[in-house]
Amino acid sequence: MSNFTFLVIGASVASFLAIGGYSLVPREIYDPSCNIKGNVSYNGGQRIYHVPGQHYYDETRITYTRGERWFCSEADAKAAGWCRAGY
Repeated sequence: MSNFTFLVIGASVASFLAIGGYSLVPREIYDPSCNIKGNVSYNGGQRIYHVPGQHYYDETRITYTRGERWFCSEADAKAAGWCRAGY
């Protein structure tokens, strides 16, 4: 890519952030403290969440097309109707 391309991309991102566009992006996308993984079970479609340190946390992958998502707190996950993984 040319320098001009990088300049346009950089200016676009700066403008987006300067006008508060980041508020349109869900917090869990850009905030590293949102580390709770909302996972849809293959066995029955149960919506469960995994917290750091829990068994299978590291192996769990988020697939947005299956309705999986990140949460910023356990309270957020529970309020959305998700249950804590039992292992």
